[in-house]
Amino acid sequence: MVLTRRLLYVALALSVVVVALPVAWAWWTCLTLLVGLIVVDMMLAGSPRQVRVERVPGAAVRLSRTTTAESVLHHSGRRRLRGSVKDGWQPSAGSLRPVTPVDIPPGGLRRVSVPLRPSRRGDLVSSTLAVRSLGPLGLAGRQVVHRSRHLQRVLPPFRSRKHLPSKLQRLRELDGQTAVQIRGAGTEFDSLRDYVRGDDVRSIDWRATARRRTGAGHNLVVRTWRPERDRRVILCLDSSRTSAARIDDEPRLDTGMEASLLLGVLAAGAGDRVDFIGFDRGIVARARSSSSGDFLHQMVNAMATMDPELVEADFSQLPSHVEAISSQRALVVVLTSLESGSLEEGLLPVLPALTAKHLVLLAAVRDPDLDRRTVERATATEVYRAAAAEREIIEREAKKAQLVSMGVEVVDATPHELPPQLADTYIRLKATGRL
Repeated sequence: MVLTRRLLYVALALSVVVVALPVAWAWWTCLTLLVGLIVVDMMLAGSPRQVRVERVPGAAVRLSRTTTAESVLHHSGRRRLRGSVKDGWQPSAGSLRPVTPVDIPPGGLRRVSVPLRPSRRGDLVSSTLAVRSLGPLGLAGRQVVHRSRHLQRVLPPFRSRKHLPSKLQRLRELDGQTAVQIRGAGTEFDSLRDYVRGDDVRSIDWRATARRRTGAGHNLVVRTWRPERDRRVILCLDSSRTSAARIDDEPRLDTGMEASLLLGVLAAGAGDRVDFIGFDRGIVARARSSSSGDFLHQMVNAMATMDPELVEADFSQLPSHVEAISSQRALVVVLTSLESGSLEEGLLPVLPALTAKHLVLLAAVRDPDLDRRTVERATATEVYRAAAAEREIIEREAKKAQLVSMGVEVVDATPHELPPQLADTYIRLKATGRL
């Protein structure tokens, strides 16, 4: 049973009669009238139990974008249903209009749309839909909660997409798709062309020149190169407890996702085969560019349900995961933290097995608060904080030097700088022929 605010106004009006006529029969008459109005209004209200809820599947939406969750109400009752419905979305779904008024004739249907602006990535679920039916007087009614599941997937925002056009342009320049191809842009032979002033004489193909001289032409012929294609790039994103730390008001895992998306789409656009895995104690997410479909779509869907787990990452299984993906030489990008515990006890022991066959690139998020604290020394507390920050920076640089000595490329940058710097490192490796 549902009572409305209008019933309160009617009760206040009847209380005036009771005060004006302070006798027992007046009190009982007003009470009987009020109860009678409630019973009649409830009986004349359309039955919410005669409503069947049909959920309309919605497309996935990126974080901070607005979407609409739609449901169709089929009314099989004999009375008109006037009232409202409320979808049971959690607060992180950002329901902009949780209660929707409805007016459904007997045997009719009504499509209900609820605008959503999610504030959390992952799968958002609404398990219930409450249908409230009011009588013709609007004093009382009935309410039923229908169990009907509605799923809305929220994808990573991919804010680093803005860097993609400039990085792709640099790759096209390296790939020789500009007006002039030059030596040094790669080591894979592309084509032959006429010599022009300024070309490196070491790029002259004397055999092709000799063959041309037997014909009508007498120009020198030079070779052109392009960056190697069809190389393997394996992205390994750590989703263990260290990825739950918030750096610059963003979890380390989300920054790793942004960097992985930019590098993955960039490498796939360059013609390389890209594999993505998310791991902690085992593999929790997987995507590969060789599969059918858009690789970006595969990656964001694989990342959508990833959350930091409060467990230690098992780096000992990383070489076997990489070997299962590719037995050929590959660029293995490990996105994790440079914290001493997880690095020294987890990743460092397995690095020789990876660097012996693959080119390893470690990408880590640097807390910009460390640099800010080193310059704030006005009070004794700030001096101690600055000393702690300086010590952390020194230890971090020592770990980076140790990794470089083992043949590992290291990218250590703040959350906003990590994705473009990781992409620049990939382009540099490709331009120097190290892939």
